[in-house]
Amino acid sequence: MYIETINNPSDVKKLNVEQLTVLADEMRHALLIRASKHGGHFGPNFGIVEATIAMHYVFESPKDKIVYDVSHQSYPHKMLTGRKDAYLYEEHYDDVSGYSNPNESEHDFFTVGHTSTSISLACGLAKARDLKGEKGNVIAVIGDGSLSGGEALEGLDYAAELGGNMIIVANDNDMSIAENHGGMYRNLKLLRDTNGQAECNFFKAMGLDYVYVKEGNNIADLIAAFEQVKDSERPVVVHINTLKGKGYAPAEKNKEQWHYNGPFHIETGEPLVTVEEEDYSSVTAEYLLKKMKEDSRVVGITAGTPTVMGFTAEKRKEAGRQFVDVGIAEETAVALASGIAANGGKPVFGVYSTFVQRTFDQISQDVCINNSPATIVTFWGSVYGMNDVTHLGLQDIPMMANIPNLVYLAPTTKEEYLAMLDWSLEQDNYPVAIKLPGGPMLSAGKEVHKDFSKLNTYEVTKQGSKVAILGLGTFYGLGQEVAEKLAEKTGVEATVINPYYITGLDTELLEKLKKDHSAVITLEDGILDGGFGEKIARFYGASDVKVLNFGLKKEFLDRYDVADVLKENHLTAEQIVKDIEEIV
Repeated sequence: MYIETINNPSDVKKLNVEQLTVLADEMRHALLIRASKHGGHFGPNFGIVEATIAMHYVFESPKDKIVYDVSHQSYPHKMLTGRKDAYLYEEHYDDVSGYSNPNESEHDFFTVGHTSTSISLACGLAKARDLKGEKGNVIAVIGDGSLSGGEALEGLDYAAELGGNMIIVANDNDMSIAENHGGMYRNLKLLRDTNGQAECNFFKAMGLDYVYVKEGNNIADLIAAFEQVKDSERPVVVHINTLKGKGYAPAEKNKEQWHYNGPFHIETGEPLVTVEEEDYSSVTAEYLLKKMKEDSRVVGITAGTPTVMGFTAEKRKEAGRQFVDVGIAEETAVALASGIAANGGKPVFGVYSTFVQRTFDQISQDVCINNSPATIVTFWGSVYGMNDVTHLGLQDIPMMANIPNLVYLAPTTKEEYLAMLDWSLEQDNYPVAIKLPGGPMLSAGKEVHKDFSKLNTYEVTKQGSKVAILGLGTFYGLGQEVAEKLAEKTGVEATVINPYYITGLDTELLEKLKKDHSAVITLEDGILDGGFGEKIARFYGASDVKVLNFGLKKEFLDRYDVADVLKENHLTAEQIVKDIEEIV
């Protein structure tokens, strides 16, 4: 096997085109076996194997610097840069992350997991090279889906201004995670249809040179194109037409489903584990589709991730014009929601917590300053969510809870969530965000009749004394467990409170607790600094009431074990009870 002989990119250069083609087949086979057992980003990596081989054949990494956008397509790169064992041998599968990582190799330059960043990052590398009077190629690899992101367009704009060597490899497989959305994709199609010869050329219009490769999975053609632009003295785009999921029939046929996949049966493509239970995504889609039929003003919005709200291709078709996917452009999604709300519509923007970070300015400026009654639902903002360092969803509480005018709510059950959605869509007074709990969806089996318009009114679910426990969202259940164990161990019957509101204090209730409580405990599923608990602590600052805040410390976690993180942050019921015992 050729792949076993590849220890660094220089080994790739020793092979001829025929051998490189065999190498591509070997790499795909290894990727297939690994993905079937380990899961990961399937389609993007299968589509870019030949291009990766060709880049390492032509360029001189790490002197020539290759920057991968989102790095969904960096697995083949890792295989050719000294990390092949992580793809060949099961015992080494976890030796590497799913994204580029400078801690792993000198051939990686950034830890990247969000989209539309590679061109701007590469421009920075090129600018520093030029300032220092150095030589070398800088290559930004970006998929067509990521081109819709604002930073990608800003990067293209600046690349022309930069001048000098700057090579942008636009990997066009006519797909984002799902289908592409936006006017630029008409031009990309025109360029594909005309073999890159159309007079109307998006990239040339931006002031960039342009090379088209029709067969983006043909190694010889790719090598010829990269040799043509190597050491170029002007910014140039190499537009390559690839096949997402190439080499595995189920992935070629259903590109959206196979963007990312868990472990599966190679023979059939069927997942090893099937989950039939409803979750917050499916519940959201069901709810919104019903609302859409009742009210033409209701619209669901996503930014390149339609299934975050359960909108599969079938459900998108059912929703019709009342479902909008703006492509990978979260900033536009939020501003669009504000505009719809300002003109009498009822928008709901669903977004993973890690990606809502990309929209702080729009939430603050476009939504909250204007007090637009838009609804934002954050998914997977939890220690139980995605755990790669690039996809952490632990910062939404401090980020969003401190924006004026915003009402940020934390349900604990399916029923509370639907009641909050109902209220948010029917009211016209506030921007509303809803932080969905992490872990499995819980159902209380009974309707919620709380009037959420009475802002910042917490609910006492168990009346006790001496100790009050405020369990926010995900950690409400932990709060109940702490109360039970505290009673068992000390005889203290604690008061248990469901706060609901992340953005405000129930000052009347908090003041009342002073009469017969000496300690208040807060639990939140997120970073403590700037979070919910600190607001409670500030309220009691000058009083005799002691406050303990439990949550996560401010750090970048990476591929962590949830149980370990909870224990390290004193977030087990036993640890919390012990800490309470020390102050009461």
